[in-house]
Amino acid sequence: MTSLEASDVVAQASIAGAGATQFAQLVEPYLPKMFHLAERLAGPANKDDVVQEALINAWTKRAQFDTKRGTLGGWLMAIVADQARKSWRRRLVFVGRLERPDPPSQDDRMDVGIAVSRLPERQRLAVDCLYFAGLTVAETAMVMRCAEGTVKSTLSDARRSLHGALEVRE
Repeated sequence: MTSLEASDVVAQASIAGAGATQFAQLVEPYLPKMFHLAERLAGPANKDDVVQEALINAWTKRAQFDTKRGTLGGWLMAIVADQARKSWRRRLVFVGRLERPDPPSQDDRMDVGIAVSRLPERQRLAVDCLYFAGLTVAETAMVMRCAEGTVKSTLSDARRSLHGALEVRE
């Protein structure tokens, strides 16, 4: 059993009635993944705000955590993803609209970051969660609010798109 799995066992029994110190101890092992996911979804400039809002949200809604619906880690990552979406929407309102990136040119075909950024939103979220934030398929399913099979199918579609986008043509 990993330290995060052990944390989930403890969390499942005590998160709802946790005081501030105990809550901090329970979520601390997940902070690196939370920051990484927030950075992938909301950008480096917004990651701290997203994680802070997610922790506040988790604290105020800790009584709603249900072990039958998933792990503490998955629950926290879903809250981070939700806060990142809200942050993105707030920026869109401020900026006015979202512009999709142009199709890749031959010069940037091998840039994985550019290729991932051009995936449809749902595929990008699945790739960010699983490959960049290191979440499991089950945790990614919680973040995406779908079944694990849907995550696997979405990742398959994303890999197919990335293969075409990153293909080297001579």
